[in-house]
Amino acid sequence: QLQLVESGGGLVQPGGSLRLSCQASLDDFEYDVITWFRQAPGKEREPISCVSGNGTNTRYSEAVKGRFTVSRDNAKKTVYLQMNSLEPEDTAVYYCASRSTLVPTMCFMTSKDIDFWGQGTQVTVSS
Repeated sequence: QLQLVESGGGLVQPGGSLRLSCQASLDDFEYDVITWFRQAPGKEREPISCVSGNGTNTRYSEAVKGRFTVSRDNAKKTVYLQMNSLEPEDTAVYYCASRSTLVPTMCFMTSKDIDFWGQGTQVTVSS
């Protein structure tokens, strides 16, 4: 049983937008921090955004700050990553990952102690 499933990737022109979804099948989802990562060809996987279990705390890497917005709907067990003003440098496989925590306001921009990974969704930004 897949715990996290990403969707919404695809091909988009520079300047365009995409919204990724991360559908979870986790118990006590409100205690899971969800972190988005991406891995471009030939590069290491990097964290780009996280959202706390209760959705009140979000963080972004400098590379995406001001362009990407993370949010979650705990009733639907879904986390979203709205990506605007996409650039060719955003081309990568995007992953969501979960980490359980007792503190619903915590948010982690690290792959340490990740419990589950999604399978990834490809985002290609090209004209």
